[in-house]
Amino acid sequence: MRSTHLFNYDWLYIPQDADSNTPDSDFEAVIIPHSNTMLPWHNFDDKEYQFVSSYRKRFTLPEARDGRRVYLDFEAVMQAATVTINGHTFEEHKGGFVPFSYDITDYLNEDGENLLEVKVDSNERSDIPPHGGQVDYLVFGGIYRDVYLRYVEPVHITNVRVKTFDVLTDNPRVEVDVWVKNTTDKDATVPVRFNFLLADDLLAFGASAERIPSNSELCLTINSDFLSQADISQKLWTIDSPTLIAVDAILYAEEREIDSLSVNIGIRDAEFRDDGFYLNGEKVFLRGLNRHQMYPFVGMAVSERLQARDADIIKSMGCNIVRTSHYPQSKYFLDRCDEIGLLVFEEIPGWQHIGDADWQDITLRDVRAMIERDWNHPSIVVWGVRINESWDNTDFYTKTNALARELDPTRQTTGVRFFPTSEFLEDVFSFNDFTNGVLEPMESPWLITEYNGHMYPTKTFDNEERQTEHVRRHAHIQAQAMSTGGVSGAIGWCAFDYNTHSDFGSGDRVCYHGVMDMWRQPKWAAFVYKSQKSRGDEIVMEVATFWTMGDRAGGGNDPFYVLTNVDAVDIYVGEHHHGRFEPAKDEFPTMAHPPIKVTGLDLHWGGKFEHLRVVGLIDEVQVAEKFIEADSIPRQLEFYAEDSELRADGIDMTRLVFKITDKYGNRLPYAIQPVHFELLEGDAELIGENPFALVGGQAALFLRAGRTKGIVRVKAWTLRLEPVEIMVDLT
Repeated sequence: MRSTHLFNYDWLYIPQDADSNTPDSDFEAVIIPHSNTMLPWHNFDDKEYQFVSSYRKRFTLPEARDGRRVYLDFEAVMQAATVTINGHTFEEHKGGFVPFSYDITDYLNEDGENLLEVKVDSNERSDIPPHGGQVDYLVFGGIYRDVYLRYVEPVHITNVRVKTFDVLTDNPRVEVDVWVKNTTDKDATVPVRFNFLLADDLLAFGASAERIPSNSELCLTINSDFLSQADISQKLWTIDSPTLIAVDAILYAEEREIDSLSVNIGIRDAEFRDDGFYLNGEKVFLRGLNRHQMYPFVGMAVSERLQARDADIIKSMGCNIVRTSHYPQSKYFLDRCDEIGLLVFEEIPGWQHIGDADWQDITLRDVRAMIERDWNHPSIVVWGVRINESWDNTDFYTKTNALARELDPTRQTTGVRFFPTSEFLEDVFSFNDFTNGVLEPMESPWLITEYNGHMYPTKTFDNEERQTEHVRRHAHIQAQAMSTGGVSGAIGWCAFDYNTHSDFGSGDRVCYHGVMDMWRQPKWAAFVYKSQKSRGDEIVMEVATFWTMGDRAGGGNDPFYVLTNVDAVDIYVGEHHHGRFEPAKDEFPTMAHPPIKVTGLDLHWGGKFEHLRVVGLIDEVQVAEKFIEADSIPRQLEFYAEDSELRADGIDMTRLVFKITDKYGNRLPYAIQPVHFELLEGDAELIGENPFALVGGQAALFLRAGRTKGIVRVKAWTLRLEPVEIMVDLT
């Protein structure tokens, strides 16, 4: 039978190209996921992670092989890996965004110690996508995703693909493909059974059997009509009700189960048409953000919890789609998108540059690896098979589209371009529109995949005028996209700030393009998206002003926006009722909940400046209230863990968020002062700068769990404010 062991523990690491003669004592003990170097959150050179490093692991087999094959599975290594087991070296794997595996059976010491060595080249090599030209993001380095040791029978399942067809008709059907590999020197006839389960209830099953020639792999296919026997409407995967069905493929030999592989699917119909995007026959305007997978301090090496949390954050911001810019991302992120109903546009690695024939071959491999890994995710609605913002290449992109359609005939293809006259070989015309919405869509499915971004980078510590304009621009493009016929949706650039090279970004090598900062804390523009949520989900009301007299040119706060889904707001300055204001539908037409524009504030130098009170109303009833103090004096240090409980596995992580606020909890962007942290108790590690020179009023550290159960206590303090302690339980 199959068994899989997480292989993340007991690794040794050295930041140099070490050979087998280098003693273990020169290495440090690490746990995967691992970044090849720890970095500050900004002001560092990308060359600091561009070097060759070495990982080593000595191990005995965790269980007897019993005639099974043993594979070593890497989820991803950045960006080239050379793997050696007991002196046998496999061919270098190039590329840091897709999984790869090696059959290590024939090189194992079954009864003794084994030596596994991985040389990791984290240089930005021109022979490996996305590099060769300029790239507006960093890739960091290390074995940054999970590693597994997998035991399988000599005849075993390698992959399962479940395709649904005609689910909105009277004759829906399911087609299941299972790839079976026979590693023996004899032909094998093996029956396969498929079970379809919803919440552990068996919906249906099927079976197929074929002869698998020796030393070969064969795809077995079975068609099922179980959907026509069930109530489809109760089982559809939707944004609001993302129903998942488990499909178990079970392999038998002589009536004995020898292997099984389970995948989750969702039954849904997703299609981009000339007039928009349709999910299960209903037109849905796509409102989303782009996501980079990088984090401060640790690069890309974070736990399952933080990967999944990003999906939750983006969905909680009122988005229904995310683009995985510009590469395949963590399986944990995609799994969570499936679970919460967040649509995904997934694309291959790249950024503007197309390399030579060998480089293009790696890209074609990436197309295959991405689709074969992710074709069962119901959240994924379109494949990106064009290098982001690259020039046309008919031969290359004919191949990428053909391969994607062969591997997955159930989904459309697209490719993001930055000029509207680009050759159109895909099914959906994706365009990075930095023209402020002046282009007219062609007669084809049209999707806006980036806007704003580098046109108006905005920091949490920028003055109020800039942060207010940031709000207006995001709202303007959303309104423009919704009112332009044929546009399926608009995916903003981007969700989170991110590190970049010296020829992009601000002076500290950060692209401040996010509607949230790199710690996933919102700027005001994030509430342009969140305010579009239905009131049944959440009442949203964010006041986009710091309420300071002198932050804007000329002074005052006129006008400011309230980002909300209420009917109207009452504005009070001190005890004076300034007026009632309603959504600015003339400025932001077609938005479900346009920002409310507050004007006529007669505030001037030397006048009386009192606190601001905003009251949100629905049907004349107060449903929300917010105060902003007028004095802007730091009154409290907020400090909290996003999770009260972590697994004591040495891997699990959470964010420790801290803010300096007024007495009402509003962040103060100019409270620029150090915040100190101390681990008082427990087996855990603080990751980040300590003390932290806070800017923008908000930031975070990471807490990584150790491997001992118990309570973790952390203290935070800063000048003139009460210290705060938090507790996290390691279970």
